[in-house]
Amino acid sequence: MVTSVMPTYGRIDIAFERGEGSYLYSTDGRRYLDFASGIATNSLGHAHPHLVAKVQEQAGKLWHVSNLYNIPEQQRFADRLVANSFADTCFFCNSGAEAMEGALKVARKYHFVNGDADREEMVCATGSFHGRTLATLSAGDNDKYREGFGPRPGGFTHVAFGNLNEMRAAMSDKTAAIVVEPIQGEGGINPATSEYLQALREIADEFGALLVFDEVQCGMGRTGHLFAYEISGVAPDIMALAKGLGSGFPVGAVLASEKGASGMSPGTHGSTYGGNPMAMAAGNAVLDVMLEDGFLDTVQKNGTYLRQQLEAVVSRHPKVLESVRGTGLMQGIKCVKPNLELMTATREAGLLTVVAGDNVLRILPPLTVSKGEIDEAVGYLDTAFAAASD
Repeated sequence: MVTSVMPTYGRIDIAFERGEGSYLYSTDGRRYLDFASGIATNSLGHAHPHLVAKVQEQAGKLWHVSNLYNIPEQQRFADRLVANSFADTCFFCNSGAEAMEGALKVARKYHFVNGDADREEMVCATGSFHGRTLATLSAGDNDKYREGFGPRPGGFTHVAFGNLNEMRAAMSDKTAAIVVEPIQGEGGINPATSEYLQALREIADEFGALLVFDEVQCGMGRTGHLFAYEISGVAPDIMALAKGLGSGFPVGAVLASEKGASGMSPGTHGSTYGGNPMAMAAGNAVLDVMLEDGFLDTVQKNGTYLRQQLEAVVSRHPKVLESVRGTGLMQGIKCVKPNLELMTATREAGLLTVVAGDNVLRILPPLTVSKGEIDEAVGYLDTAFAAASD
């Protein structure tokens, strides 16, 4: 018999009743150190006082109005994102998949409005993940997620991530955009090199295509920069954000340059809930914290410290682990033993982690994590991996 909650998740038999900072407390009273962060979503940890206060304040005033009207906090959030990014304009939605759907629409509409309606092809990367809608499943590269859902939407080609020869060979006068994650998350924490991203920018410009970055997972401070593209200095034309944008409150956004968004006009795209007052209160509260002096510097320092500690963990458990990869507080451990087994072992030790492709174990602490909490996590990892190596 089917359960009342549709059985689309392979759930772990734990329920959490509250959280505080980097910790979650289960209904049976156990405390866990959360280095999964809702899959890179709880960017400010759990129950951050400033975020809680701003959302509670907004909840007592106004939850929702239609985008038929001006929403002052939405305008303020857009102004702040534009002021701190490459972008000139923003569209707000509710999730990463919606943000990527919007980004794809913006890219195709650009060419249509500019007299090149045949430019519909998106060149994407192997190992990518862009969401669970039909279109974003086609943009991503995982046949397991596509199986059983009928014909795939057309217009998507995949080339090897990091391979510029394949990318150039795939370009044509039908190409609307190059679509890539600056750091692949679901695919196994695979950072693109600055040289690769710079070359993609050059190739897109040469062929008259747009460059679309998916920063749903790697954006919003996770690398120690507000946006991952800042590391390379390569600005896209369009970028998708979500996850850490609301630190757990559902917020997504499509950011675009004036050029990239030049095809958009009233009626071309929309959202019922996107940009509603509650979501904007959360998003603005997140920016309040992330834009404080020293916040991102601390994330960078803690990211370096985390990387050093993880490399030491790998060296102590060569039968279980192979290597570390990632940037900032978005790290992955390439495993020798099955990553799902190791995720279970770390959880039993007291640390929450999450698996990714290529047999990688993702380490995604809140951006507010302390060095002491990193040391505590290392102790749990050592305990779990020592038992796994027996």
